[in-house]
Amino acid sequence: MPSVGSYLRGLRQRRGVSLDEISRSTRIPQRYLEALEGDDFAPLPAPPFTRGFIRAYCQALHEPPDEALACYDADRAGRVGPRVAQPHDAALPESQSLRESRTPRESRGRGVLLVSFVMLVVLGAALFAVTLALQPPGARRTEQRTSESQSEALPTGVPTERQRTEDPSPSPPPRTPAATAPIPPAPATPAPAAVTGVASSYRLVARTSELTWVRVRTEDGRMSEENIPAGEIREWVSNRPFVLSIGNAGGVTLELNGRRLPPLGPSGAVIARLVVPTEGQ
Repeated sequence: MPSVGSYLRGLRQRRGVSLDEISRSTRIPQRYLEALEGDDFAPLPAPPFTRGFIRAYCQALHEPPDEALACYDADRAGRVGPRVAQPHDAALPESQSLRESRTPRESRGRGVLLVSFVMLVVLGAALFAVTLALQPPGARRTEQRTSESQSEALPTGVPTERQRTEDPSPSPPPRTPAATAPIPPAPATPAPAAVTGVASSYRLVARTSELTWVRVRTEDGRMSEENIPAGEIREWVSNRPFVLSIGNAGGVTLELNGRRLPPLGPSGAVIARLVVPTEGQ
């Protein structure tokens, strides 16, 4: 079975089509097409998106993609070789025996540390109990009564030391013990105006139903790229329009400022450049 690169290149050459024409037709960057035909999978995105590239390539040549996908799967399976035994595998029994020989020694060391910690806790508790026992009971009761009498002796209407310092003007004494002078409410201080930032003009939300590769670039040069798993949500904000590249158009839906955009395309379709919002939106 030929490699996927030689198979696709043969199809294209028999049709007399250039890579540039396929790139314009599929909106796939030409560097990805060159990597496909050269069997160089390193610069390509994840396998699901590479399969989408192969489908779009074959559709541009009006060929079914089944054989090309079979060649791609065979190439990927051939690149995953059997596991080579590493030299350190042979030394595993020896290192395991060393760990087993060290286990009793480490256990004894941990036991000594645990016993020392318990003894420290017991000594601390005993010292605290002895200190409480040596304190005279009368002193504890006298101290408690003193604090209670001080709190009871303080009238409700008498200002504290801090209140007297903050309010130097003396207030007139009440005429009767039962009636106290009403305290006028403090004037309402207007709250400082909140500093509002500049709101972003556009808020873009992507919701995935399948694994989807998405690259988002704003007009001010910022860019993010990732493979978003199914069921995830991503959000971007910007003052300028977004430029998107999507590897699986049927696996993602977009919302702009809370309004859902029309479907982007079928599952596996590749969108190389999508400007959101468009001029009419």
